[in-house]
Amino acid sequence: MDSSSDRRLKPAAKRGSVAVDHRTMKKRKVADRSEPERIGNSAGNQTPTEKTVDKDIKQVQVAVSLMCHQCQRNDKGGVVFCSSCNRKRYCYICIDKWYPGKTREEFETLCPFCFGNCNCKACLREVPVLRHPEVDASVKLQRLVYLLYKALPVLRHIHREQSLELEIESKRTDTQLQEIDITRTKLAENERLYCDNCNTSIIGFYRSCPNTSCSYDLCLTCCQELREGCQPGGVEAEASHEQFAESLHNHNSKRARSKTPSKRHGWESELAPTGSDFQADMSFPLPEWKANSDGNIPCPPKQCGGCGTALLELRRIYKADWVAKLLNNAEDLSRDYMPLDADVTEKCSLCQPYLIEGKTNPEVRRAAFRDDSNDNFLYSPNALDMPDDEIEHFQRHWMKGEPVVVRNVLEKTSGLSWEPMVMWRALRETGSKVKFKEETRSVKAIDCWDWCGVEINIHQFFQGYLEGRMHKSRWPEMLKLKDWPSSTSFEERLPRHGAEFLAALPYRDYTDPNSGLLNFASKLPENSLKPDLGPKTYIAYGFSEELGRGDSVTKLHCDVSDAVNVLTHTNKVNIPSWQRKSIDKLRKEFDKEDSYELYDEALGDVDGRSKYKALNHDQKAENGANRISPSSQMDQSISSIAEGMNGQLETRNMENSISLTSTEVSDPSRTSELEHVQSASSSASSNTSSKEERPRFDFIDDIVSGDPKLEPKQGLEKDSLVNENGAEVVLGAAVWDIFRRQDVPKLIEYLRKHKKEFRHINNQPVDSVIHPIHDQTLFLNERHKKQLKREFNIEPWTFEQHLGEAVFIPAGCPHQVRNRQSCIKVALDFVSPENVEECLQLTGEFRLLPKNHRAKEDKLEVKKMTLYAVSKAVREVKELMMAK
Repeated sequence: MDSSSDRRLKPAAKRGSVAVDHRTMKKRKVADRSEPERIGNSAGNQTPTEKTVDKDIKQVQVAVSLMCHQCQRNDKGGVVFCSSCNRKRYCYICIDKWYPGKTREEFETLCPFCFGNCNCKACLREVPVLRHPEVDASVKLQRLVYLLYKALPVLRHIHREQSLELEIESKRTDTQLQEIDITRTKLAENERLYCDNCNTSIIGFYRSCPNTSCSYDLCLTCCQELREGCQPGGVEAEASHEQFAESLHNHNSKRARSKTPSKRHGWESELAPTGSDFQADMSFPLPEWKANSDGNIPCPPKQCGGCGTALLELRRIYKADWVAKLLNNAEDLSRDYMPLDADVTEKCSLCQPYLIEGKTNPEVRRAAFRDDSNDNFLYSPNALDMPDDEIEHFQRHWMKGEPVVVRNVLEKTSGLSWEPMVMWRALRETGSKVKFKEETRSVKAIDCWDWCGVEINIHQFFQGYLEGRMHKSRWPEMLKLKDWPSSTSFEERLPRHGAEFLAALPYRDYTDPNSGLLNFASKLPENSLKPDLGPKTYIAYGFSEELGRGDSVTKLHCDVSDAVNVLTHTNKVNIPSWQRKSIDKLRKEFDKEDSYELYDEALGDVDGRSKYKALNHDQKAENGANRISPSSQMDQSISSIAEGMNGQLETRNMENSISLTSTEVSDPSRTSELEHVQSASSSASSNTSSKEERPRFDFIDDIVSGDPKLEPKQGLEKDSLVNENGAEVVLGAAVWDIFRRQDVPKLIEYLRKHKKEFRHINNQPVDSVIHPIHDQTLFLNERHKKQLKREFNIEPWTFEQHLGEAVFIPAGCPHQVRNRQSCIKVALDFVSPENVEECLQLTGEFRLLPKNHRAKEDKLEVKKMTLYAVSKAVREVKELMMAK
């Protein structure tokens, strides 16, 4: 409709010597439909010339379309015309509703369509084309050689592993074999091969059963373990098997005492099969499986998944000598490379906590108080001050395994709204042919109260994000929505937001998933199966203080790859005083309960039960029972295994939770009204940061870093501070704890020692763990972090993430997050040259986990990724050298 109306607007209306066009009317703010009657003198006092002019204006007004570009309606009253494009119009109602931070004058100067951040349905669903400036040839060459230099250790590891297996095969056959002599298995580009024993991705050489009815495949690492007399999968896998059997026995004992079987299943921890599924596995010992004395490996017995009748034969996937040629080329091309002179034990010479004038350096953020340490401060540059191709300072910290926090990344984008209603509107589709219809009506969220799944109407979820929700006990209900829409379709379902996110990311050579020079993940062949690295959206409610129960958190875990996490939207929910009183009362009761259940402080009994166990039981009954829940009260370590094997989700009875702004739950059928749900707290929510940077400070152990004169402002619930001049300072919306790699052994020791002091599924204490970090079942609150410091003298980097900040997390650094406000974060995984070795080591750790553990599968395929990254880099380096 716009195009036809625009064509009618082009010619000016002429009569005699008078010409009036729509641009003249815009300058005079003639936008309302009733405006013509207010132009000129009254009809009774007009001269003939004035009547003629008035008639001309009215004729032009008839031709002028008042169709709003946003809502495509012309019956909403006044509209504002854009003086830049002279085409688009936005009605007053849409301006106030969808662009709360903008004025009508701004729309008249430059409309959102011209600015590139229009959030109407049509614009939101356009697929933009991202254009990045060309990298200088010499810079590109230098960075590709750097990639080759950093990839050498992994390349040598792969080559050594394959050469050893070829040597063993030569000795067995008493023949000097070459790679060309090994039978090749050709895989299609979209095929992937996994080890049938440890689930690790197979690349290069492997052994396979020649029996066509079996075809058991075994990776080289499992082959080596068998020859060493170990159970393939490692000692940790054996210990995990024993722990699992023990915890299953404990669970069965508990279940025998239970009067009614539980129907709950865990969602966040993606828990595993029920006890009966594993009883069959453990009712008999696994048969012995050993390598022969000559190095031959028999196919495992049927109980282990093989046929037990044939010997495994050596096979290869890639062309003969491909790895050897890649290694030789990489060594030749990087031989003269001079690495960056950065001593990992020294403080960065470019980062000084204080400037010459004595002021705090805004590019350095204090995040820890370790004694005699050079890494208590984190590098925190401002995106607005960074050149597009700057990576050297970043690399100085990144190669040390330090997180980096980049401020104001959203300021370099078009300013597209990340309001939840805008995102929902961009995603929303109706009709019988909707591809992902279910995601537009309901979502599967996680309730942080008991870590169980919740199927909730999307209207209700977003209303709770803006206004808050609570249980009937008045305890805040903290819901989390992970990976919405599913990451495999993020850029397809939200193309504008996907492009906006990628445009916001700094250090594009590292983060660009398609063309990042230093991103190994971007080097995979176009049609090959690629790991799901995002972008992924995380939407969660938040609470300003640490509740101790039901906090909105991401529990401690460790990613197998590098990651960047951007806080794109926040919203503060105000807690009324009557609810806060109830919260304070319940917290005292929960503290007493924790003293008994977690810290062994004995208290009196109530009808044969612990007083506080009785309290816990009653509280659960009050908080709602008809929810998605674990299939049994199994040990929390078991809870972290076996993704997606618990049966189908059931709809939770949402009447057990209520909105903070009403006494009833919104009608689930009113999904279509979400567009009309306006945040009462929209003044507190925002999706863009101010161009003029505000002061930012972080709380660490109740100490304000940067300025001891800052104090919490009374009544602001620690969501803001006031300095000595009385000026308000905004605090972050999410609190991050990131541990150093070198502290991981001590951290694991602490967690194993104190594992029973944590709660997880159903708010029950954790009995045992398989891996205290990879299980993702534990969260260290302030009490635990202080205790960790006392007992092991380690502490994490603790800092707050503000709106528009990008947090870079190195692979191998365990981390956890607590949300202090409602937050929308978007994350992307990548693989950097500095951390590719760490990714390989983590893959080895995940390999030792039980078969159905949530982190077991080798989704990253870092060896395969490295080979293709080196192959592409070698080709491009040679082309650049020839072009010199």
